[in-house]
Amino acid sequence: MENEGRIEKYIFKEKKYFCSLELVMDMLGGKWKPIVLFHLRGGKMRSGELQRTLTGITNKMFTQTVRELETSGLVERIVYPTVPPKVEYQLSEMGESVLPVLDVLNGWGKEICKKYNHM
Repeated sequence: MENEGRIEKYIFKEKKYFCSLELVMDMLGGKWKPIVLFHLRGGKMRSGELQRTLTGITNKMFTQTVRELETSGLVERIVYPTVPPKVEYQLSEMGESVLPVLDVLNGWGKEICKKYNHM
């Protein structure tokens, strides 16, 4: 093996990872993060509009999820200085780069439903 006997380290936003997949799972792991990114693929969405597309998410979990996605650099939060404040979310350039991966996962989900659905 090319990498035998050597441990690679990955650093992203000052956090060390010993596996690139560990980094990816930190950024995308959990139920809601990939779904939020998938829903933002069409462009900017207002906070309430985005939250309504996520059936079953609590307000607390929504806030936590978008904050983590913003901190990781996958999502940009735009705040407009109006009363009441208007907040929109959009994919960052890095967020756009994960869309092909999410599309593959979405297609795989459709295929396993067709193939293994015994209802």
